[in-house]
Amino acid sequence: MADTFPSSVLFCCDHNSVRSPMAEGLMKKLYGQRAYVQSAGVKGDLEVDGFAIAVSAEQGVELERHRTRSFDEMVEWGDDLTGFDLIIALSPASQRRAQELTRYAHIDVEYWPIMDPTGLGDGRAAKLDAYRQTRSQIHERMLARFGPPTQE
Repeated sequence: MADTFPSSVLFCCDHNSVRSPMAEGLMKKLYGQRAYVQSAGVKGDLEVDGFAIAVSAEQGVELERHRTRSFDEMVEWGDDLTGFDLIIALSPASQRRAQELTRYAHIDVEYWPIMDPTGLGDGRAAKLDAYRQTRSQIHERMLARFGPPTQE
């Protein structure tokens, strides 16, 4: 935990349907209101993935009411990306888009190479295992970056 704890974090991935909502929900669960946390995608064209909802629920993180959004929708709705202290990109495409949108602002953009579980595994059990691996990768990176949970 080399860096100070940010006051606001935006997690982003490709569609805001698997990795970034999982990260948003987990951060809120682990660290409560220590930081304002949101998530977005390069595109906001999908609903939250059912397997992401299921494996998050296993850890007490509720994603069923999460509404997906894209970077463009955030801007249209008046969200100011420069208001975030830290943007954590969970996919290469979201890293490029975040850097493009913040190139004139002083915002740290970190890249966490988190596995995309969609399309992995044959059958429900194997798919759930893939999503659990993704959830575990996010959890490990979060603890390494932000330290012990404030609440759990």
